[in-house]
Amino acid sequence: MASITLGGNPIHTSGELPTVGSQLADFKLVQNDLSTASLSTFAGKKLVLNIFPSVDTGTCAASVRKFNESASKLENTTVLCISRDLPFAQKRFCGAEGLENVVNLSDFKEGSFGKTNGLEILDGPLAGLHSRVVIVVDGDGKILHAEQVAEIANEPNYEAALAVL
Repeated sequence: MASITLGGNPIHTSGELPTVGSQLADFKLVQNDLSTASLSTFAGKKLVLNIFPSVDTGTCAASVRKFNESASKLENTTVLCISRDLPFAQKRFCGAEGLENVVNLSDFKEGSFGKTNGLEILDGPLAGLHSRVVIVVDGDGKILHAEQVAEIANEPNYEAALAVL
């Protein structure tokens, strides 16, 4: 269990992030068209997993915008924005913002992605949502970078995540 903060107040997650060098566990997440995506959907692509509590918060929205901007410059790389938001909210946000370089995926059905990867928030006002995490994997699903942001209100270290690509 990791200890992070929200507004300086301690909260806990369901476990520890997967480690650099390990294989990202397969997943089943819901796309904007309500179809299911898994790790094999993106086979051969490098992935940046931008994981956050909700696209309807300022910091989460900022990370989607930043990774959308960066994604257009990355070769053979897909940015996955993952939250427990409904696919409709994710699609609405990106449509309103004109963001076309990221793929939204929702863990709203079971929250199994958050539980499997140790990033589900267990207590506090955001209990049940995902903590702010960035995971980067190579085309074979091997983890190259993993960051759990210590204070949920802060943005991730974009440069460190993108540098491994």
